[in-house]
Amino acid sequence: MKTVLKLEEWMMFFLGIYLFSLLDYAWWWFLVLILAPDIGMLGYLFGNKIGAFSYNLFHHKGVAILIYLAGIYFSISLCQLIGLILFSHSALDRALGYGLKYEKGFKFTHLGEIGKNNG
Repeated sequence: MKTVLKLEEWMMFFLGIYLFSLLDYAWWWFLVLILAPDIGMLGYLFGNKIGAFSYNLFHHKGVAILIYLAGIYFSISLCQLIGLILFSHSALDRALGYGLKYEKGFKFTHLGEIGKNNG
């Protein structure tokens, strides 16, 4: 099952790349911005609770989809770009085993503990 879930996340990542290709931005923007959502980790400077909240906010696919759809509805390509970067980054993270965080600490995620074989 773990392989099927990772494959699903890779497919979502590639969907994000495809949808990005429909926007009027140069490809280098995708490469430059793909790691930008990790700015949410800065919340950990203020403790695990704030860190988990800020990290999860920047890595929640529902938030990403809402921003992307708002961009479509209001014809704001920047919102579409932000939504796609958030969505693609989140899918890539999950495909690599990094999930949404619990308040217990950075390494505790909904996919299991980072660094621990959950296989």
